[in-house]
Amino acid sequence: MKRKLVELREYDVITSIQENSKERGAVNLDKASFSQLENLILTFKESNEADAIDFLSISSKRNVGKIIRTKNYVGVLQLNNGVQLQILPKIHGGTQDDSKKTFLKMLKTLRDFPSKTFNESNLNTEKMPIFEIFIRLYVREVQHLIKRGLKSAYYEVEDNLKVFKGKMNFSQQIKHNSVHKERFFVQYDEFGLNRPENRLIKSTLIKLAKESESAENMKELRKLLANFELVELSPSIEKDLTQVKIDRNSKDYETVLSWSKIFLRNQSFTTFVGTSFVQALLFPMDRVFEDYVGRSLRRMMHQKEWSIFLQDRQYHLFEKQFALRPDIVLRNEVEQRTIIIDTKWKMLKNTPRSNYGISQTDMYQMYAYAKKYETNEIWLLYPINDEFNGNEEICFTSDDGVQVNVFFVDCHRIEESLEVMINKL
Repeated sequence: MKRKLVELREYDVITSIQENSKERGAVNLDKASFSQLENLILTFKESNEADAIDFLSISSKRNVGKIIRTKNYVGVLQLNNGVQLQILPKIHGGTQDDSKKTFLKMLKTLRDFPSKTFNESNLNTEKMPIFEIFIRLYVREVQHLIKRGLKSAYYEVEDNLKVFKGKMNFSQQIKHNSVHKERFFVQYDEFGLNRPENRLIKSTLIKLAKESESAENMKELRKLLANFELVELSPSIEKDLTQVKIDRNSKDYETVLSWSKIFLRNQSFTTFVGTSFVQALLFPMDRVFEDYVGRSLRRMMHQKEWSIFLQDRQYHLFEKQFALRPDIVLRNEVEQRTIIIDTKWKMLKNTPRSNYGISQTDMYQMYAYAKKYETNEIWLLYPINDEFNGNEEICFTSDDGVQVNVFFVDCHRIEESLEVMINKL
C-alpha cells in the first residue's frame, strides 16, 4: 500500500476536507482518515487512557465543524488506510530539517530510546520521513550486530519425526499421530543460529522491507536478510520475546531487540495502544525535553564541584506520601548550596501582566520544592520561542525569600545555552 505522508507540528489543527469549511492554517485530511483519528480519540476516552489526553483532542468550531488538534506528542502515527501522520515539535529557529535533526538529537537522551550512539548530522534526514529514519537506525544496529557476529545457541525444536529423539510431546502425539503410529511428535534441543533472538530480527527485517518506501532502506534490509538464511521466521512473536534473555553472552543483542519489540508489536514510547493505526512511534515532549536538558547538564558538569541528581526522590510532601520529584537537583557540598531545576515544555508568551503564561500550579510546585529542600534557588526552564531572545531576566521572589528564576533553553544549541545558565548559577 502506497503511503501518503501528512506533515504536522505540535498543536496544529486538523480538519476534514469539506467544501466551504476550511480553517486557515489547518491541515486537511480526507474524510476516512479524519474518521479514523476521531474513532481513535473516542476509544482512548472510553478506556480512560491517561496519555491520550496529551495526544489528540477533538472539538467543534463554527462554520468549520469538527476539528482535531495535535497536542504534546510528536513522532509518527500510521493509519491503517496508508496515511502516515508525521508530527514534529515546534523548535524555535532554523529550518524544518534543522528541527528534525535537533529532535533526533533530543531523542538520543530519552531514557528508553533504543539507539544512543548515532550521529544525527550524518543520517541524511533531509526530506526523509521520521519512520524511514527509525528504520535506518534499526538497519545500523543490525549491521553493528552482524560485524560482531550473530550468536548461535541451543534452541528448542518441535517436530513430527519417524525416529524418536528428545522427549515426547504427548498432547501433540495424540492430536497428529493417532493413525500414524510410526511417527513421534517430539521436543529436542538443537545448536545453531535459529535462536529466538535471530528469529525476531529476521521477522523485523521482513516486516520493515514490506513497509519501507525508501529505496536505500529496502536495499540495506535485503542485504541484511542474506545473513539470516539459516534462521526461520518467528512462529510466535510473543513466545520468542518471552524466551529472550539478555546476559553477558547476548549483550550485543539488547539494542536491536528493543527496536524489534517496538516494530513487531507496533508499540510506541507511550502507554496507550489502539486499533485504528498500524504503527505508532510517539514521544511525550515533556519527557524528551526533561531528559535532553538533564543529561546535557550532567555531561557538562561532570568535572565541576557540583553533584547532579535527575528525578530526585529524596522527599515526600506528607510523611512518605505524594513524592516530590524535581527534574534536576544540583548540590555543592563545599558551598552548602542546593539548586532545584525543573523543565517545562511550554511556549511562554511575553505578557508580564499574565505572568508570561506560567502555570500557577507549577509555581506552587516550585514553592514546595524550595521548602522541602530548604533552598531559595529555584530555576524553571522553558524552550526559547519567537517572543523571547533568550536574554530576558525573569524572576519571581516570595515574601519569605524563595526565588524562582525563568531561563529559556535554545534546543538547537543546547550546550551554549546551558553554559549561559551555569555561569548565572
